[in-house]
Amino acid sequence: MKACVLHGVGDLRYEDVPPPEPGPGEILLAVGACGVCGSDLPRVFVKGTYRFPTIPGHEFAGRVADVGKGVDPALIGRAFAVFPLIPCGRCPMCRVGEYAQCADYDYLGSRSNGAFAEYVCAPAWNLVAVPDGLSLEEAAMAEPAAVAVHALSRGGADAGDAVLIFGAGPIGLMIAMWARIRGAGKVLLVDIDPRKLDFAGTLGFAHRFNSKEGGLDAWIRTETGRGADLVVEASGSSAAFAQCMPAARTFGRVVLMGNPAGEMRLPQDAYWAILRKQLTVTGTWNSRFSDLPRNEWALALDTMASGALNVKPLITHRVTLEQLPGTLAGIRDQSEFSNKVMCVNAPLTGGAAEA
Repeated sequence: MKACVLHGVGDLRYEDVPPPEPGPGEILLAVGACGVCGSDLPRVFVKGTYRFPTIPGHEFAGRVADVGKGVDPALIGRAFAVFPLIPCGRCPMCRVGEYAQCADYDYLGSRSNGAFAEYVCAPAWNLVAVPDGLSLEEAAMAEPAAVAVHALSRGGADAGDAVLIFGAGPIGLMIAMWARIRGAGKVLLVDIDPRKLDFAGTLGFAHRFNSKEGGLDAWIRTETGRGADLVVEASGSSAAFAQCMPAARTFGRVVLMGNPAGEMRLPQDAYWAILRKQLTVTGTWNSRFSDLPRNEWALALDTMASGALNVKPLITHRVTLEQLPGTLAGIRDQSEFSNKVMCVNAPLTGGAAEA
């Protein structure tokens, strides 16, 4: 099969590799679409994967092409998104359904081969059925959509809240979409890239601010009156991290979710804001795959299928596997604006198998 294989930091090759074979309890998925995550860039160009060679890619959906021993063959031909984290099932967190906090997990696309390929193997347990009428492109967005709604849930997002999001990239925009769905009184987006802010405007987000221009505190006060009820740091920037605390109202909430690009430093004034305002500062990681209290992957796909969460406008680029290495280099160099880049392998029809 064709795949994009990472042989070392910065060495991503489009090449022929043997197709995987599903083991007991596994399925072989014909990948229809795989999104490029912001974490894929440092994974390919800076940090590398946990071993080499590895096929990256963890935001994906496709159709079951084959099944391993013990898996119902009726799954063949059906469309699924795949939860890329493979928990051990034995540790204390797994036993209470907190799979994202597993002490000994595997992960498709970083620890094991992922979906920048024509085929990938995954445990049948990790499958989430794609609702009828939803494309595989949309279903491949289930991972970031679940991560985004998890962050809002961690922050206790409520109807009428003024929700301020630092970072207007794909995940920040998905948080903004979920906040709108949940009845936020106002959704505010802050970034330093005017292209991202302009793109957010095309999605109907009117309250946007370029913090490079200065005057952020005054803008927040003008927009909210007292500071944001909920602030989400979705950029991984140390500067944004520091700005979150002054931006929140007294007794407000701050959710930290951005993957840091370097050290995160908190100035004394920002630390004082946590104390004096009695802020609640919460971390968030990954998403909830347990059915209790709610499987956020199923929620994401069902909300997409209902039309309430429209992720299609977030996709700015569609590329083939062959084009992917060059595209990733272009994203790294910021030679062209992009939001969500989707690597496409197959006809993008989701739901039940065609007759």
